[in-house]
Amino acid sequence: MSTVNLSNAKPSGLKVDALVVGVTKGPKGVVLAAGADEVDKAFKGRLASTVATLGGTGKKNEVVKVPSFGAVTAPMVVAVGLGSAPEGKDAAYDAETLRRAAGAVSRALAGTAKVGLALPTDTPQSVSAVAEGALLGAYDYQAYRVASKAEQKSPVDAFTLVTSSARDRNVKKAMERAHVIASAVHLARDLVNTPPSDLPPAVFADEAVTAAKAAGLSVEVLDEKALKKGGYGGILGVGQGSSRPPRLVKLTYRSGRGKRHLALIGKGITFDSGGLSLKPPTAMEWMKADMGGAAAVIAAVTAIARLGLDVNVTAWAPMAENMPSGTAQRPSDVLRIYGGKTVEVLNTDAEGRLVLADVIVRASEDKPDLMVDVATLTGAQLVALGSRTAAIMANDDDVRSAVHDAANRSGEQMWPMPLPDELRPSMDSQIADIANMGDKYGGMLVAGLFLRDFVGEGLKWVHLDIAGPAWNDSAAHGYTPKGGTGAAVRTLVLLAQDVADGTF
Repeated sequence: MSTVNLSNAKPSGLKVDALVVGVTKGPKGVVLAAGADEVDKAFKGRLASTVATLGGTGKKNEVVKVPSFGAVTAPMVVAVGLGSAPEGKDAAYDAETLRRAAGAVSRALAGTAKVGLALPTDTPQSVSAVAEGALLGAYDYQAYRVASKAEQKSPVDAFTLVTSSARDRNVKKAMERAHVIASAVHLARDLVNTPPSDLPPAVFADEAVTAAKAAGLSVEVLDEKALKKGGYGGILGVGQGSSRPPRLVKLTYRSGRGKRHLALIGKGITFDSGGLSLKPPTAMEWMKADMGGAAAVIAAVTAIARLGLDVNVTAWAPMAENMPSGTAQRPSDVLRIYGGKTVEVLNTDAEGRLVLADVIVRASEDKPDLMVDVATLTGAQLVALGSRTAAIMANDDDVRSAVHDAANRSGEQMWPMPLPDELRPSMDSQIADIANMGDKYGGMLVAGLFLRDFVGEGLKWVHLDIAGPAWNDSAAHGYTPKGGTGAAVRTLVLLAQDVADGTF
Protein backbone atom coordinates (compact mmCIF):
# COMPACT_ATOMS: atom_id res chain seq x y z
CA MET A 1 0.00 0.00 0.00
CA SER A 2 1.08 3.59 -0.61
CA THR A 3 2.33 5.73 2.28
CA VAL A 4 1.79 9.33 3.38
CA ASN A 5 4.50 11.20 5.26
CA LEU A 6 4.15 14.53 7.04
CA SER A 7 6.37 17.53 6.32
CA ASN A 8 6.50 21.20 7.32
CA ALA A 9 8.94 22.05 4.51
CA LYS A 10 8.14 24.59 1.84
CA PRO A 11 6.15 22.81 -0.89
CA SER A 12 8.07 24.54 -3.71
CA GLY A 13 11.23 22.71 -2.66
CA LEU A 14 9.79 19.21 -2.27
CA LYS A 15 11.66 16.57 -4.25
CA VAL A 16 8.59 14.96 -5.76
CA ASP A 17 7.36 14.13 -9.25
CA ALA A 18 4.17 16.15 -8.90
CA LEU A 19 3.00 18.81 -6.46
CA VAL A 20 -0.72 19.13 -5.73
CA VAL A 21 -2.50 22.35 -4.77
CA GLY A 22 -6.17 23.13 -4.29
CA VAL A 23 -8.24 25.61 -6.30
CA THR A 24 -11.78 26.88 -5.81
CA LYS A 25 -14.53 28.53 -7.82
CA GLY A 26 -14.47 32.23 -7.13
CA PRO A 27 -16.91 34.92 -8.39
CA LYS A 28 -14.33 36.01 -10.95
CA GLY A 29 -12.80 32.64 -11.78
CA VAL A 30 -10.24 30.26 -10.29
CA VAL A 31 -8.95 31.04 -6.80
CA LEU A 32 -6.08 29.29 -5.05
CA ALA A 33 -6.91 27.49 -1.80
CA ALA A 34 -4.89 27.68 1.39
CA GLY A 35 -1.59 25.84 1.08
CA ALA A 36 -0.85 27.11 -2.43
CA ASP A 37 0.48 30.57 -1.53
CA GLU A 38 4.17 29.66 -1.53
CA VAL A 39 3.79 27.79 -4.82
CA ASP A 40 2.00 30.75 -6.36
CA LYS A 41 4.91 33.02 -5.43
CA ALA A 42 7.22 30.70 -7.36
CA PHE A 43 4.87 31.15 -10.34
CA LYS A 44 5.08 34.95 -9.83
CA GLY A 45 1.39 35.10 -8.89
CA ARG A 46 0.21 33.53 -12.14
CA LEU A 47 -0.72 30.02 -11.00
CA ALA A 48 -4.48 30.60 -10.81
CA SER A 49 -4.61 32.25 -14.23
CA THR A 50 -2.51 29.46 -15.70
CA VAL A 51 -4.89 26.85 -14.35
CA ALA A 52 -7.82 28.78 -15.83
CA THR A 53 -6.06 29.08 -19.20
CA LEU A 54 -5.70 25.29 -19.24
CA GLY A 55 -9.46 24.90 -18.75
CA GLY A 56 -9.65 24.69 -14.98
CA THR A 57 -12.72 26.05 -13.21
CA GLY A 58 -12.20 24.92 -9.63
CA LYS A 59 -15.22 22.60 -9.60
CA LYS A 60 -14.99 19.69 -7.22
CA ASN A 61 -12.53 16.91 -8.12
CA GLU A 62 -11.46 18.54 -11.38
CA VAL A 63 -7.76 17.85 -12.06
CA VAL A 64 -5.54 20.17 -14.13
CA LYS A 65 -1.84 19.48 -14.74
CA VAL A 66 0.53 22.44 -15.14
CA PRO A 67 4.20 22.06 -16.21
CA SER A 68 6.37 23.90 -13.69
CA PHE A 69 9.24 24.78 -16.10
CA GLY A 70 11.54 24.97 -13.08
CA ALA A 71 9.44 27.38 -11.03
CA VAL A 72 9.32 24.72 -8.29
CA THR A 73 11.41 21.59 -7.77
CA ALA A 74 8.60 19.29 -8.92
CA PRO A 75 8.37 19.10 -12.74
CA MET A 76 4.58 19.36 -12.56
CA VAL A 77 2.02 21.20 -10.43
CA VAL A 78 -1.42 19.64 -10.28
CA ALA A 79 -4.48 21.71 -9.35
CA VAL A 80 -7.46 19.85 -7.91
CA GLY A 81 -10.85 21.52 -7.60
CA LEU A 82 -12.48 21.97 -4.19
CA GLY A 83 -15.66 23.67 -5.36
CA SER A 84 -16.84 26.92 -3.80
CA ALA A 85 -14.68 28.21 -0.98
CA PRO A 86 -16.22 27.95 2.52
CA GLU A 87 -17.59 31.24 3.83
CA GLY A 88 -17.13 32.79 7.24
CA LYS A 89 -14.18 33.73 9.44
CA ASP A 90 -13.56 30.23 10.79
CA ALA A 91 -15.07 28.32 7.89
CA ALA A 92 -13.21 25.25 6.67
CA TYR A 93 -13.60 22.69 3.93
CA ASP A 94 -15.61 19.72 5.09
CA ALA A 95 -13.66 16.49 5.42
CA GLU A 96 -15.40 14.69 2.58
CA THR A 97 -14.60 17.47 0.09
CA LEU A 98 -10.91 17.13 0.97
CA ARG A 99 -11.10 13.34 1.00
CA ARG A 100 -12.64 13.13 -2.47
CA ALA A 101 -10.31 15.76 -3.93
CA ALA A 102 -7.25 13.92 -2.64
CA GLY A 103 -8.66 10.66 -3.98
CA ALA A 104 -9.37 12.12 -7.40
CA VAL A 105 -5.87 13.52 -7.78
CA SER A 106 -4.37 10.31 -6.43
CA ARG A 107 -6.11 8.32 -9.16
CA ALA A 108 -5.17 10.88 -11.82
CA LEU A 109 -1.50 10.59 -10.89
CA ALA A 110 -1.29 6.80 -11.12
CA GLY A 111 2.10 5.91 -12.54
CA THR A 112 3.75 8.74 -10.57
CA ALA A 113 6.18 7.63 -7.86
CA LYS A 114 6.26 10.59 -5.46
CA VAL A 115 3.56 13.22 -4.95
CA GLY A 116 3.50 16.28 -2.70
CA LEU A 117 0.20 17.48 -1.23
CA ALA A 118 -0.09 21.20 -0.47
CA LEU A 119 -3.80 21.28 0.32
CA PRO A 120 -5.70 23.04 3.16
CA THR A 121 -4.53 20.96 6.14
CA ASP A 122 -4.35 23.01 9.32
CA THR A 123 -6.19 20.61 11.67
CA PRO A 124 -5.88 16.91 12.54
CA GLN A 125 -9.27 16.36 10.88
CA SER A 126 -8.20 17.92 7.57
CA VAL A 127 -4.87 16.07 7.63
CA SER A 128 -6.69 12.79 8.21
CA ALA A 129 -9.17 13.49 5.41
CA VAL A 130 -6.49 14.33 2.84
CA ALA A 131 -4.31 11.39 3.82
CA GLU A 132 -7.25 8.99 3.80
CA GLY A 133 -8.46 10.19 0.41
CA ALA A 134 -5.01 9.93 -1.13
CA LEU A 135 -4.50 6.40 0.20
CA LEU A 136 -7.97 5.23 -0.81
CA GLY A 137 -7.48 6.64 -4.30
CA ALA A 138 -4.14 4.85 -4.64
CA TYR A 139 -5.66 1.43 -5.23
CA ASP A 140 -5.49 -1.01 -8.11
CA TYR A 141 -6.31 -4.72 -8.18
CA GLN A 142 -3.82 -6.46 -10.43
CA ALA A 143 -3.68 -9.98 -8.97
CA TYR A 144 -4.93 -11.58 -12.18
CA ARG A 145 -3.22 -9.40 -14.78
CA VAL A 146 -0.46 -11.07 -16.76
CA ALA A 147 -0.14 -9.98 -20.40
CA SER A 148 -1.82 -6.63 -19.69
CA LYS A 149 -0.01 -5.87 -16.43
CA ALA A 150 2.72 -3.77 -18.05
CA GLU A 151 0.06 -1.50 -19.54
CA GLN A 152 -1.41 -0.67 -16.13
CA LYS A 153 -0.19 2.35 -14.21
CA SER A 154 0.72 1.54 -10.63
CA PRO A 155 -0.74 3.65 -7.81
CA VAL A 156 1.32 6.50 -6.39
CA ASP A 157 4.06 5.01 -4.24
CA ALA A 158 4.50 7.77 -1.65
CA PHE A 159 2.83 11.05 -0.71
CA THR A 160 4.34 13.93 1.25
CA LEU A 161 1.65 15.95 2.98
CA VAL A 162 2.72 19.50 3.81
CA THR A 163 1.26 20.99 6.98
CA SER A 164 2.48 23.48 9.55
CA SER A 165 1.29 21.02 12.21
CA ALA A 166 3.52 18.16 11.07
CA ARG A 167 4.99 17.69 14.55
CA ASP A 168 1.68 17.91 16.43
CA ARG A 169 0.90 14.71 18.33
CA ASN A 170 -2.78 14.73 17.33
CA VAL A 171 -1.87 15.23 13.68
CA LYS A 172 0.51 12.27 13.83
CA LYS A 173 -2.24 10.13 15.39
CA ALA A 174 -4.65 11.23 12.67
CA MET A 175 -2.10 10.17 10.07
CA GLU A 176 -1.65 6.76 11.68
CA ARG A 177 -5.41 6.28 11.76
CA ALA A 178 -5.69 7.14 8.07
CA HIS A 179 -3.19 4.42 7.21
CA VAL A 180 -5.06 1.83 9.29
CA ILE A 181 -8.43 2.74 7.80
CA ALA A 182 -7.15 2.72 4.23
CA SER A 183 -5.45 -0.64 4.76
CA ALA A 184 -8.72 -2.11 6.03
CA VAL A 185 -10.69 -0.73 3.10
CA HIS A 186 -8.11 -2.13 0.68
CA LEU A 187 -8.46 -5.55 2.34
CA ALA A 188 -12.22 -5.49 1.84
CA ARG A 189 -11.79 -4.37 -1.78
CA ASP A 190 -9.31 -7.17 -2.48
CA LEU A 191 -11.67 -9.78 -1.05
CA VAL A 192 -14.62 -8.51 -3.07
CA ASN A 193 -12.58 -8.33 -6.27
CA THR A 194 -11.32 -11.91 -5.98
CA PRO A 195 -12.97 -14.22 -8.55
CA PRO A 196 -15.55 -16.51 -6.90
CA SER A 197 -13.87 -19.64 -8.24
CA ASP A 198 -10.87 -18.75 -6.06
CA LEU A 199 -12.83 -17.64 -3.00
CA PRO A 200 -15.20 -20.44 -1.96
CA PRO A 201 -16.35 -20.37 1.68
CA ALA A 202 -13.42 -22.45 2.97
CA VAL A 203 -10.83 -20.20 1.29
CA PHE A 204 -12.69 -17.07 2.37
CA ALA A 205 -12.58 -18.38 5.93
CA ASP A 206 -8.83 -18.98 5.59
CA GLU A 207 -8.37 -15.39 4.40
CA ALA A 208 -10.32 -14.18 7.44
CA VAL A 209 -8.13 -16.28 9.74
CA THR A 210 -4.96 -14.82 8.18
CA ALA A 211 -6.23 -11.24 8.56
CA ALA A 212 -7.40 -11.90 12.12
CA LYS A 213 -4.11 -13.37 13.29
CA ALA A 214 -2.15 -10.51 11.73
CA ALA A 215 -4.27 -8.07 13.76
CA GLY A 216 -3.98 -10.05 17.00
CA LEU A 217 -7.59 -11.26 17.02
CA SER A 218 -8.84 -14.61 18.21
CA VAL A 219 -10.74 -16.56 15.57
CA GLU A 220 -13.01 -19.58 15.35
CA VAL A 221 -14.26 -21.31 12.19
CA LEU A 222 -17.23 -23.67 12.08
CA ASP A 223 -17.23 -26.09 9.14
CA GLU A 224 -20.29 -27.88 7.76
CA LYS A 225 -20.19 -30.58 10.44
CA ALA A 226 -20.01 -28.03 13.24
CA LEU A 227 -22.78 -25.99 11.63
CA LYS A 228 -25.02 -29.05 11.49
CA LYS A 229 -24.26 -29.93 15.10
CA GLY A 230 -24.94 -26.33 16.16
CA GLY A 231 -28.27 -26.11 14.33
CA TYR A 232 -27.38 -23.39 11.82
CA GLY A 233 -30.13 -24.32 9.37
CA GLY A 234 -30.09 -21.08 7.39
CA ILE A 235 -26.41 -21.26 6.46
CA LEU A 236 -26.63 -24.98 5.69
CA GLY A 237 -29.79 -24.57 3.62
CA VAL A 238 -28.29 -21.87 1.43
CA GLY A 239 -25.02 -23.73 1.00
CA GLN A 240 -26.38 -27.21 0.33
CA GLY A 241 -26.64 -26.72 -3.43
CA SER A 242 -22.90 -26.10 -3.80
CA SER A 243 -20.11 -28.66 -3.94
CA ARG A 244 -18.14 -26.23 -1.76
CA PRO A 245 -19.59 -26.31 1.76
CA PRO A 246 -20.35 -23.30 3.98
CA ARG A 247 -18.46 -21.85 6.91
CA LEU A 248 -19.13 -19.54 9.85
CA VAL A 249 -16.24 -17.36 11.01
CA LYS A 250 -16.17 -15.65 14.40
CA LEU A 251 -13.50 -13.01 15.08
CA THR A 252 -13.09 -11.60 18.56
CA TYR A 253 -11.40 -8.43 19.81
CA ARG A 254 -11.31 -7.76 23.53
CA SER A 255 -10.08 -4.49 24.99
CA GLY A 256 -10.88 -5.37 28.57
CA ARG A 257 -13.39 -6.65 31.08
CA GLY A 258 -16.59 -4.72 31.47
CA LYS A 259 -16.12 -2.77 28.26
CA ARG A 260 -19.08 -2.14 26.00
CA HIS A 261 -19.75 -4.84 23.42
CA LEU A 262 -20.39 -4.39 19.70
CA ALA A 263 -21.49 -7.29 17.50
CA LEU A 264 -20.87 -7.05 13.75
CA ILE A 265 -22.46 -9.49 11.30
CA GLY A 266 -21.62 -9.59 7.59
CA LYS A 267 -23.31 -11.51 4.81
CA GLY A 268 -20.74 -13.69 3.05
CA ILE A 269 -22.35 -15.25 -0.03
CA THR A 270 -19.23 -15.96 -2.09
CA PHE A 271 -21.30 -16.26 -5.25
CA ASP A 272 -25.04 -15.85 -5.67
CA SER A 273 -26.55 -17.56 -8.69
CA GLY A 274 -29.97 -17.24 -7.07
CA GLY A 275 -30.10 -20.99 -6.51
CA LEU A 276 -33.05 -22.74 -8.12
CA SER A 277 -34.72 -19.31 -8.31
CA LEU A 278 -32.02 -18.57 -10.85
CA LYS A 279 -30.97 -15.00 -11.59
CA PRO A 280 -30.80 -13.79 -15.22
CA PRO A 281 -27.23 -13.84 -16.61
CA THR A 282 -26.61 -10.09 -16.44
CA ALA A 283 -27.67 -10.02 -12.78
CA MET A 284 -25.00 -12.62 -11.98
CA GLU A 285 -22.10 -10.69 -13.48
CA TRP A 286 -21.18 -8.94 -10.22
CA MET A 287 -22.45 -11.53 -7.75
CA LYS A 288 -18.93 -12.22 -6.54
CA ALA A 289 -19.58 -9.02 -4.56
CA ASP A 290 -22.37 -10.65 -2.57
CA MET A 291 -19.89 -11.24 0.24
CA GLY A 292 -19.22 -7.50 0.59
CA GLY A 293 -20.84 -7.38 4.02
CA ALA A 294 -18.59 -10.12 5.40
CA ALA A 295 -15.54 -8.47 3.82
CA ALA A 296 -16.53 -5.20 5.52
CA VAL A 297 -16.89 -6.62 9.04
CA ILE A 298 -13.69 -8.68 8.75
CA ALA A 299 -11.74 -5.63 7.59
CA ALA A 300 -13.38 -3.34 10.15
CA VAL A 301 -12.55 -5.51 13.17
CA THR A 302 -8.91 -5.74 12.09
CA ALA A 303 -8.79 -1.93 11.98
CA ILE A 304 -10.53 -1.66 15.35
CA ALA A 305 -7.91 -3.95 16.85
CA ARG A 306 -4.98 -2.08 15.30
CA LEU A 307 -6.37 1.22 16.56
CA GLY A 308 -6.80 -0.29 20.04
CA LEU A 309 -10.31 1.07 20.48
CA ASP A 310 -11.73 0.75 23.99
CA VAL A 311 -14.58 -1.58 23.08
CA ASN A 312 -15.13 -5.33 22.81
CA VAL A 313 -16.09 -6.49 19.33
CA THR A 314 -17.33 -9.81 18.02
CA ALA A 315 -17.50 -10.09 14.24
CA TRP A 316 -19.47 -12.87 12.57
CA ALA A 317 -19.22 -13.86 8.90
CA PRO A 318 -21.57 -16.59 7.63
CA MET A 319 -20.16 -17.84 4.31
CA ALA A 320 -21.94 -19.90 1.68
CA GLU A 321 -22.18 -20.30 -2.08
CA ASN A 322 -25.75 -20.17 -3.42
CA MET A 323 -25.84 -22.59 -6.36
CA PRO A 324 -28.47 -24.64 -8.23
CA SER A 325 -28.04 -28.42 -8.21
CA GLY A 326 -29.81 -31.64 -7.31
CA THR A 327 -29.02 -31.00 -3.66
CA ALA A 328 -30.08 -27.32 -3.60
CA GLN A 329 -32.91 -26.10 -1.38
CA ARG A 330 -36.22 -25.77 -3.17
CA PRO A 331 -38.88 -23.10 -3.11
CA SER A 332 -41.38 -24.26 -0.44
CA ASP A 333 -38.70 -26.02 1.65
CA VAL A 334 -38.70 -25.19 5.37
CA LEU A 335 -35.47 -24.41 7.22
CA ARG A 336 -34.96 -24.48 10.97
CA ILE A 337 -32.92 -21.43 11.95
CA TYR A 338 -30.49 -21.49 14.88
CA GLY A 339 -32.63 -21.29 18.01
CA GLY A 340 -35.56 -23.18 16.48
CA LYS A 341 -37.65 -20.71 14.46
CA THR A 342 -38.75 -22.11 11.11
CA VAL A 343 -38.67 -20.35 7.74
CA GLU A 344 -40.55 -21.29 4.59
CA VAL A 345 -38.29 -20.58 1.61
CA LEU A 346 -40.45 -19.11 -1.14
CA ASN A 347 -37.53 -17.76 -3.16
CA THR A 348 -34.03 -19.23 -2.99
CA ASP A 349 -32.63 -15.94 -4.25
CA ALA A 350 -33.64 -14.32 -0.95
CA GLU A 351 -30.80 -16.27 0.67
CA GLY A 352 -28.83 -13.55 2.44
CA ARG A 353 -31.49 -13.06 5.09
CA LEU A 354 -31.40 -16.81 5.84
CA VAL A 355 -27.69 -16.93 6.68
CA LEU A 356 -27.96 -13.67 8.64
CA ALA A 357 -30.92 -14.97 10.66
CA ASP A 358 -28.81 -17.81 12.08
CA VAL A 359 -26.10 -15.46 13.24
CA ILE A 360 -28.39 -12.71 14.53
CA VAL A 361 -29.95 -15.24 16.90
CA ARG A 362 -26.55 -16.57 17.95
CA ALA A 363 -25.05 -13.09 18.41
CA SER A 364 -28.09 -12.05 20.45
CA GLU A 365 -27.19 -14.67 23.05
CA ASP A 366 -24.13 -12.59 23.98
CA LYS A 367 -26.32 -9.55 24.80
CA PRO A 368 -24.20 -6.95 22.96
CA ASP A 369 -24.79 -3.25 23.56
CA LEU A 370 -25.28 -2.84 19.82
CA MET A 371 -25.66 -5.34 16.99
CA VAL A 372 -25.06 -4.30 13.38
CA ASP A 373 -25.54 -6.48 10.33
CA VAL A 374 -24.11 -5.46 6.96
CA ALA A 375 -25.29 -7.06 3.73
CA THR A 376 -25.60 -6.70 -0.01
CA LEU A 377 -29.13 -7.82 0.65
CA THR A 378 -31.64 -6.56 -1.91
CA GLY A 379 -31.90 -5.24 -5.44
CA ALA A 380 -34.68 -3.08 -4.03
CA GLN A 381 -32.01 -1.05 -2.23
CA LEU A 382 -30.64 0.12 -5.59
CA VAL A 383 -34.13 0.95 -6.79
CA ALA A 384 -34.83 3.03 -3.70
CA LEU A 385 -31.49 4.76 -3.12
CA GLY A 386 -29.31 4.19 -6.15
CA SER A 387 -25.87 2.66 -6.40
CA ARG A 388 -23.97 4.97 -4.05
CA THR A 389 -26.22 5.32 -0.99
CA ALA A 390 -26.67 2.51 1.52
CA ALA A 391 -29.81 2.06 3.61
CA ILE A 392 -29.99 2.18 7.41
CA MET A 393 -32.79 0.33 9.19
CA ALA A 394 -33.05 -0.20 12.93
CA ASN A 395 -35.37 -1.20 15.75
CA ASP A 396 -34.59 2.07 17.57
CA ASP A 397 -34.99 5.56 16.07
CA ASP A 398 -32.18 7.10 18.12
CA VAL A 399 -29.78 4.34 17.15
CA ARG A 400 -30.66 4.71 13.47
CA SER A 401 -29.96 8.45 13.71
CA ALA A 402 -26.66 7.85 15.48
CA VAL A 403 -25.52 5.42 12.78
CA HIS A 404 -26.52 7.93 10.11
CA ASP A 405 -24.40 10.53 11.89
CA ALA A 406 -21.44 8.13 12.03
CA ALA A 407 -21.77 7.43 8.31
CA ASN A 408 -21.79 11.16 7.54
CA ARG A 409 -18.69 11.74 9.66
CA SER A 410 -16.87 8.85 8.01
CA GLY A 411 -17.73 10.12 4.53
CA GLU A 412 -19.97 7.22 3.51
CA GLN A 413 -23.37 7.89 1.97
CA MET A 414 -26.17 6.22 3.91
CA TRP A 415 -29.79 7.10 4.44
CA PRO A 416 -32.26 6.16 7.21
CA MET A 417 -35.21 4.02 6.12
CA PRO A 418 -38.31 2.84 8.03
CA LEU A 419 -39.45 -0.63 9.01
CA PRO A 420 -43.24 -0.34 8.49
CA ASP A 421 -45.05 -2.81 10.73
CA GLU A 422 -47.89 -3.14 8.21
CA LEU A 423 -45.55 -5.02 5.86
CA ARG A 424 -44.73 -7.74 8.39
CA PRO A 425 -47.96 -9.80 7.93
CA SER A 426 -47.06 -10.27 4.26
CA MET A 427 -44.39 -12.74 5.44
CA ASP A 428 -46.83 -14.91 7.38
CA SER A 429 -46.44 -18.52 6.27
CA GLN A 430 -49.15 -21.18 5.98
CA ILE A 431 -46.85 -23.87 7.37
CA ALA A 432 -43.88 -22.24 9.13
CA ASP A 433 -43.18 -19.43 11.58
CA ILE A 434 -42.27 -16.98 8.80
CA ALA A 435 -41.65 -16.93 5.04
CA ASN A 436 -38.53 -15.45 3.50
CA MET A 437 -40.57 -13.33 1.09
CA GLY A 438 -43.40 -10.86 1.53
CA ASP A 439 -45.00 -7.89 -0.19
CA LYS A 440 -43.47 -7.35 -3.65
CA TYR A 441 -43.34 -3.61 -3.01
CA GLY A 442 -40.80 -2.25 -0.51
CA GLY A 443 -38.58 -5.33 -0.81
CA MET A 444 -35.71 -3.68 1.03
CA LEU A 445 -37.97 -2.92 3.98
CA VAL A 446 -39.51 -6.40 3.94
CA ALA A 447 -36.02 -7.90 4.19
CA GLY A 448 -35.24 -5.65 7.14
CA LEU A 449 -38.45 -6.69 8.86
CA PHE A 450 -37.56 -10.35 8.32
CA LEU A 451 -34.21 -9.84 10.06
CA ARG A 452 -35.81 -7.90 12.91
CA ASP A 453 -37.85 -11.02 13.77
CA PHE A 454 -34.63 -12.78 14.84
CA VAL A 455 -33.16 -10.04 17.05
CA GLY A 456 -33.05 -10.87 20.75
CA GLU A 457 -35.56 -9.10 22.97
CA GLY A 458 -34.44 -5.69 24.23
CA LEU A 459 -31.34 -5.50 22.05
CA LYS A 460 -30.42 -2.54 19.88
CA TRP A 461 -30.00 -3.61 16.26
CA VAL A 462 -29.11 -1.92 12.98
CA HIS A 463 -29.30 -3.32 9.46
CA LEU A 464 -27.19 -1.78 6.67
CA ASP A 465 -28.15 -2.74 3.12
CA ILE A 466 -25.08 -1.98 0.99
CA ALA A 467 -26.16 -3.78 -2.20
CA GLY A 468 -25.38 -0.79 -4.40
CA PRO A 469 -22.39 0.87 -2.71
CA ALA A 470 -20.40 -2.37 -2.27
CA TRP A 471 -19.74 -2.65 -6.01
CA ASN A 472 -19.02 0.19 -8.43
CA ASP A 473 -19.92 -0.92 -11.94
CA SER A 474 -19.50 2.55 -13.45
CA ALA A 475 -16.47 4.82 -13.77
CA ALA A 476 -14.15 5.43 -10.83
CA HIS A 477 -14.86 8.65 -8.93
CA GLY A 478 -13.22 10.53 -6.08
CA TYR A 479 -11.36 7.90 -4.05
CA THR A 480 -13.71 5.12 -5.20
CA PRO A 481 -12.36 2.64 -7.77
CA LYS A 482 -14.29 0.57 -10.25
CA GLY A 483 -15.22 -2.82 -8.76
CA GLY A 484 -15.11 -3.55 -5.03
CA THR A 485 -15.34 -0.39 -2.93
CA GLY A 486 -14.90 -1.51 0.68
CA ALA A 487 -18.27 0.04 1.57
CA ALA A 488 -19.23 0.32 5.26
CA VAL A 489 -15.73 -0.33 6.67
CA ARG A 490 -15.15 3.29 7.69
CA THR A 491 -18.61 3.65 9.20
CA LEU A 492 -18.20 0.47 11.26
CA VAL A 493 -14.85 1.61 12.67
CA LEU A 494 -16.24 5.00 13.64
CA LEU A 495 -19.30 3.28 15.10
CA ALA A 496 -17.02 1.17 17.27
CA GLN A 497 -15.41 4.36 18.55
CA ASP A 498 -18.87 5.78 19.31
CA VAL A 499 -19.81 2.65 21.25
CA ALA A 500 -16.57 2.92 23.19
CA ASP A 501 -17.40 6.55 23.96
CA GLY A 502 -20.83 5.58 25.28
CA THR A 503 -22.95 7.01 22.47
CA PHE A 504 -25.12 3.88 22.57
